[in-house]
Amino acid sequence: MHNRPESALGIVLRSRFYRSAFLSLLIGGVGVSAATPQLTLFMVRELHTPLPVAGLYYVTNLAAPLAGYLVGRWSDRAHDRLLWFRVCALIGTAGWLAMAASTAVWMPFAISALLLSVAGGSMAQLFAACRDELTRHPTRAENRVVATIRMAFTTGWILGPVFGSWFGGVFGLRPLLVATAVGVFAQLLPLGRQRVERYAAPARDTSTERRQLDHMLPLLTFTAVCVLAMTGDTIKFGYLPLYMADQLHVSDSVRGAVIGIQPLIELALLPVVARVADRFGAIRAMTAGAVLGLAGNLAYALSTSVAGLFLGQALTAGLWSCVGALGVTIAQRLYPEGVGTASGIFLSAISLGSAIGGTIGGIGVAAIGLPHVFFIPACLTAVSIVGFTLLSRREQT
Repeated sequence: MHNRPESALGIVLRSRFYRSAFLSLLIGGVGVSAATPQLTLFMVRELHTPLPVAGLYYVTNLAAPLAGYLVGRWSDRAHDRLLWFRVCALIGTAGWLAMAASTAVWMPFAISALLLSVAGGSMAQLFAACRDELTRHPTRAENRVVATIRMAFTTGWILGPVFGSWFGGVFGLRPLLVATAVGVFAQLLPLGRQRVERYAAPARDTSTERRQLDHMLPLLTFTAVCVLAMTGDTIKFGYLPLYMADQLHVSDSVRGAVIGIQPLIELALLPVVARVADRFGAIRAMTAGAVLGLAGNLAYALSTSVAGLFLGQALTAGLWSCVGALGVTIAQRLYPEGVGTASGIFLSAISLGSAIGGTIGGIGVAAIGLPHVFFIPACLTAVSIVGFTLLSRREQT
């Protein structure tokens, strides 16, 4: 089995669990991404929240790393890896229903911090279950298998915002949040009553907590480096449309094309990135992705036309395809005794990067304006390249 080329798609299609995980991520991606871009609009229109206050909603993402860590630790102690996936999905369903019923400004903030931060751990535990299956049934195509399954979530984030804009316009924003709750619950259906046993209980020594923290240090370092590389995404979504509208004076359709091109390119690059990682190593591929991310931020900062923004989006797609295809796999390898914890910490760090990026963007736009604010995430991404390079050298020693 290990001496012949293997088809990642064939492996996914032959496995009932991998097929179910693919469908679950697709449904969950459509559900969450349908509502996420509309939340600020919901808070302003339905709850009459001042726009500056509504913009602070994404600061609640700071709760995600703690929630991801706790859910991951509990998952690493459970026999069935899918138990906490189901718990997180049910909490997410309750959270989106509560969001739809919100009547006060403070409620979305509390719901996001207390419920939706935990709900975000569902995808992490699904990938932890994938790692258990890959460890139980090893294959040389494991990077491509993970990338193939991850493509479902990316596809969901392509379809979801389109569906959410249409549904919210026709039926209203509160019904959209109810529909999102239905979608979050529906991600449970493809898996049915399947169980994925945790591959092996990690050896525990309760008298050596410091040693456990030392073992986790490479994971935390890798996650922190990734956060530095990811900060530009929130700035892009928050301010690039404003730059195009107010300074470049481009049409709505062109603005939509610029924003929408990145996930399409990312989807196409996921299997390519996995093959590059199989050949040259996952950390090296992540380093190359960070270089593309740096170039993307520089393209945004220096662009005076839409062509430069399209180029920036294509380059940024290279970074995010590396994060999507390889990030969780690298995290799991760096902390093999707790793949649930590793998955939870890494995937929740995407939310942390979003919160940090939003804060930096607000301060940066006020200080140096558009499009020069993108020099800030360019500098942070340059630091991440150094970090990935050091991690790559450590991996080789």
